[in-house]
Amino acid sequence: MGSTQQMIMGILMWVAVFAVFYFLLIRPQKKKEKQLKEMRETLAVGDKVSTIGGIIATVAKVEEDHVVLELGPNRNKVPFEKWAIGTVEPKKKSE
Repeated sequence: MGSTQQMIMGILMWVAVFAVFYFLLIRPQKKKEKQLKEMRETLAVGDKVSTIGGIIATVAKVEEDHVVLELGPNRNKVPFEKWAIGTVEPKKKSE
């Protein structure tokens, strides 16, 4: 009887460890990935973005899997893959 209880406790311990990892690590990471994917899918011309490499630019053109960004005052245009977009600056409310 004692070995059965130990086996059940061992199984419950592993289930609890997995549950902790799921709720503290896996679930938040999946939620963040989903938000990034949605953000990248909703990019629009005129959005101010920052790439994962630190380049700050304005979206000039949006295509299926990449965007064209305008850089600096000379308005140089450079294509980037959508996955390279790290953040989009929130739009300011017009008064």
